[in-house]
Amino acid sequence: MGCDCESCIAKTLLSVFNFLFFVLGTIVLGVGIWLATDKTSFIALLKMVDNDQLEHFTQPAVIEQLAYLLIVIGAVMFFLSFLGYCGAIRESQCLLTTYGLFLLVILVAEVTAFGLAAAYKDRARTETKNYLQTTISNYYTSSNERNQTDAVTLMWNYMMSELHCCGVDDYRDFALSDKWNESKRDRIVPAACCVQTALFQPQDKNCPFSPTETNSYFKKGCYTALTDWIMYNRNLVIIVAVAVGLTQLLAIFLAFCLCKSIEKYRGMRL
Repeated sequence: MGCDCESCIAKTLLSVFNFLFFVLGTIVLGVGIWLATDKTSFIALLKMVDNDQLEHFTQPAVIEQLAYLLIVIGAVMFFLSFLGYCGAIRESQCLLTTYGLFLLVILVAEVTAFGLAAAYKDRARTETKNYLQTTISNYYTSSNERNQTDAVTLMWNYMMSELHCCGVDDYRDFALSDKWNESKRDRIVPAACCVQTALFQPQDKNCPFSPTETNSYFKKGCYTALTDWIMYNRNLVIIVAVAVGLTQLLAIFLAFCLCKSIEKYRGMRL
């Protein structure tokens, strides 16, 4: 297609942008498939790194769940970037329109979710707490049971260690988890709820069995800690959200502009 300056810029930007995401999506999808089919080699590779904290991420259940997550993310990136790249290179109105519509649906869904959360703060807070509580009650298990620890347990342990909190509202949330109750023995709180010298290593060895406000964070909920962290870093959160939204909006605009240019050029040829 003979193109003017604007359509050539749109084609170049779409091609470069989507090619980079295509490569990244292919890598993510490939790593996900590798982890799903051959966890042993990945675990062996991680164990070669001299870092005690990495051993928490080498458990088969964690790697398997991570693999499925990477496959989904990689497949979405691969599919969308394929539409955008091939649509721009081949000047296909069908592919570009499909690409633009998919991005538009995603952007509308994001804006709608944000708007609903802002308009119904109390309902959003309740639903978020209920969801977080469900992840504890259905999946959380003892971190000492290495072969049974999954990605949800690891996520909670890491979040509690980093945010200095315990459970959704407090330590009593773990009483609703059957898996935790079956494996906790005499412990009252997970080790991640304690003041730590290293990741998942309590400063007071008796803390999981006898937590206090001095040796643990057992009365501080992670929902409050997480919202406090978001408010403290709200400028960064806003910048990232706006950047993502503008990037999607720009890609949609370029896709439809290029579609219009292709249609105009083909009309001139007729």
